[in-house]
Amino acid sequence: MSATPGAAPLLIACALGIERFALRTGGDRSGAGGPVTVLRTGMGPPAAERAVAAALAGPALRGAAVLATGFCAGLAPGMHPGDLVVAEETRDPHGSTPCVGTGLLVQELRRAVPGRTVHTGPLAGSDHVVRAHERPRLFAAGAIAVDMESAATLRTAVRAGDHPVAAVRVVVDAPEHELVRIGTVRGGISAFRVLRAVLPVFLEWHRSLLLPRR
Repeated sequence: MSATPGAAPLLIACALGIERFALRTGGDRSGAGGPVTVLRTGMGPPAAERAVAAALAGPALRGAAVLATGFCAGLAPGMHPGDLVVAEETRDPHGSTPCVGTGLLVQELRRAVPGRTVHTGPLAGSDHVVRAHERPRLFAAGAIAVDMESAATLRTAVRAGDHPVAAVRVVVDAPEHELVRIGTVRGGISAFRVLRAVLPVFLEWHRSLLLPRR
């Protein structure tokens, strides 16, 4: 992997082993602005907080850009497994965290996975797996998708210092395609393939953060 000497590193955080596997098999990491670490945090906000705080406390990730990714549950009608969600901000009971470089992420994702819909909007954080009856309330509050770790990951990163943050999730569970249905396996495979395809987009987002601002 090539890297600019002294360039800030990139921390990509995900919760599950299958998500980390998808990211690590998603192609080479050449062209990154600095060293890239893929961190499996474990499930849930507390696990994400502990893992990200510990990682950022070390000198190797000083000033790192932090991107939360993995699978999520879509909230908007018409979403399908394999759709992408670019968070404009993450929200949970502790507050909201704005994301950086969302326009570039949307643009590059559309190039990387043509034919997949890219949704933008607030990404809600939950401390449990969201069930069907909870979706309307979250959607009515403005969120377009929900997961358990992104909000905690980004909040922890911002509290730890000057860390640019973003969240990109792949829909695996949606209002018309719930996890309890038979289509889950097919939807899960679709989401896995999409996640595996988007690592170069994360590297381009990271590289763009290092460019001089005019």
